[in-house]
Amino acid sequence: MKIIVTGSLGNISKPLAKELIEKGHEVTVISSSLERKSEIESLGAHIHEKLIEKAKEKLSTTQLSVSEIAYELGFEHPQSFSKLFKSKTDLSPLGFRKAFN
Repeated sequence: MKIIVTGSLGNISKPLAKELIEKGHEVTVISSSLERKSEIESLGAHIHEKLIEKAKEKLSTTQLSVSEIAYELGFEHPQSFSKLFKSKTDLSPLGFRKAFN
């Protein structure tokens, strides 16, 4: 199962992410702390940059809706995906798709 953990790897999210990875889940950690990048990767989790790259690929090579892409990437709410995408690219997912095509 694809799971997204938000926030820094603190007292709750670090052991949770570690346990989920050990159980075979694909975990992506969304953190604004670049200092945590190596710690996130050392757990075996993905970081949000890879998630954004996957989203860009899907937006530019498929006709899937933004909601479908959000769900495929593990987001429960498409609005959360759109907000993260825009914060990292300065474009909405649809704006990125239009600019790409």
